[in-house]
Amino acid sequence: MPRKVRWGVLGAASIAVRRVIPAMQNSDWSEIAAIASRARSKAEDTARMFGIPKAYGSYEELLSDPEIEAVYNPLPNNLHVPWTNRAAQAGKHVLCEKPLSMNAAEARSLVEARDRAGVKIGEAFMVRTHPRWIRTRDLVRSGRIGELRLVSGLFSCFNRDPKNVRNITESGGGALLDLGCYFVTLSRFLFEQEPARVMSSLERDPEMGTDRLTSAIMEFPAGQCVFTCSTQLAYHQRMFLLGTKGRIEIERPINPPTGEPCRIVIDDDPGDPTGASITSEIIPECDQFTIQGDLFSRAIREGGEVPVPLEDAICNMAAIDAIFRSAESSEWEEP
Repeated sequence: MPRKVRWGVLGAASIAVRRVIPAMQNSDWSEIAAIASRARSKAEDTARMFGIPKAYGSYEELLSDPEIEAVYNPLPNNLHVPWTNRAAQAGKHVLCEKPLSMNAAEARSLVEARDRAGVKIGEAFMVRTHPRWIRTRDLVRSGRIGELRLVSGLFSCFNRDPKNVRNITESGGGALLDLGCYFVTLSRFLFEQEPARVMSSLERDPEMGTDRLTSAIMEFPAGQCVFTCSTQLAYHQRMFLLGTKGRIEIERPINPPTGEPCRIVIDDDPGDPTGASITSEIIPECDQFTIQGDLFSRAIREGGEVPVPLEDAICNMAAIDAIFRSAESSEWEEP
């Protein structure tokens, strides 16, 4: 068995407590060795809950711990780059929650910090490590649905709590950064290209100022991605791919249940009204957060690349920046 990478967690964010910490505790390559919070009592409570050995009352204390090799950063979006930068300066590898930054310029600022410190920095797009998305890209590459021409998706939830960080403009709240970013990364992953230009429409909450309903068209050399995301619609998520000879649909595309298998639905003949051509591939149950942590820790131990490296995160943020610009200009914008 490999010597596990010792991880520290910055803050007790919901995503960390609900998903990432328990998943990484099931990892073959990772162990959660410490957690920090601005309120020591909160760090201690979370540490007790998960049996984490160390609890710190400040992020600085955790970063100064020589036993911590890597840091998971699930802080609010506006704190991603500052604390990822500090962690790198402290010699820690960093898995930073998505979106990596508030904009592409911020993300680019981490390149020098990473290279100077000789650490690894990656973006926590766990979907990119899930076996069903790896398999879906393989199906696209094989020509199973002909030439991929369209990736389409919807991701929505309802959250109007003004105290929730996702509804605070200064913290990087809003639908595009929280939900729409998944379609940006997955369409780039599937087309294996960067978008040439984008067009978007964005509606802001009149009180909180965050985008609550955003739709975008991303034009790739090979096709298009069309998606809608919202923080004030009934909860729903779906995603499908259309090619020149067939289609693929992914159930619960962003956060599938971890305790049961999931399906890839493939229709080789969409013109058949009987549905006789529809088949399914079953992907065994797994936890994409465990896989993400394993791959990152393995890259640290073996010297390989992390699942979603900094360069990829910069390209993703450049596309998101263009989507925001297009909503203001009402014009096509280039990333």
